This record gives sequence, C-alpha cells and structure tokens, in this order.
Amino acid sequence: MSIWFVILSVILFLTCAAINVMILMQKKKNAGLSAGVTGMGQGDTYWDKNKSRSLEGKLERYTKIAGAVFMVLALVLNVLR
Repeated sequence: MSIWFVILSVILFLTCAAINVMILMQKKKNAGLSAGVTGMGQGDTYWDKNKSRSLEGKLERYTKIAGAVFMVLALVLNVLR
C-alpha cells in the first residue's frame, strides 16, 4: 500500500465525517410537493434572498463542496487501488 493511498483514505474519512456533521446541522425542509403546487417557496422573501449570508446558506455551500471533494477522492482512490 502506498503512502498516498493511506493519506487520501484518511482525508476521505474526514470528509465523510464532515459531510455527516454538516447535514445533521442543517434545518429540515418540510415544504415538499405542496410548495410546488401552491406556489410557496419561490424565493421572493427576504430570507430566501439573503440566505447565502446565513449559517444555513454556508452549511449548504460547504456540504456541496465536501460532496464534490468526496467524489473526486473516491475516484482517485479507486484508480490508485
């Protein structure tokens, strides 16, 4: 086993843990299908427009970044194996 495989495996494990923590910290979204039918949740409220500045918006952004890092690391590890 090469040293790069071990290092990337540790980073992959830490990324998995970070994704789990970030997902658990996010608020639950209950709008579901009813919001699409009734037209609610269109992003016209003050909260929706400034969401990227809040903790919730940052958690969503970091979760997406961590997910992308996870996928790239998984592919790299698969090639190294």
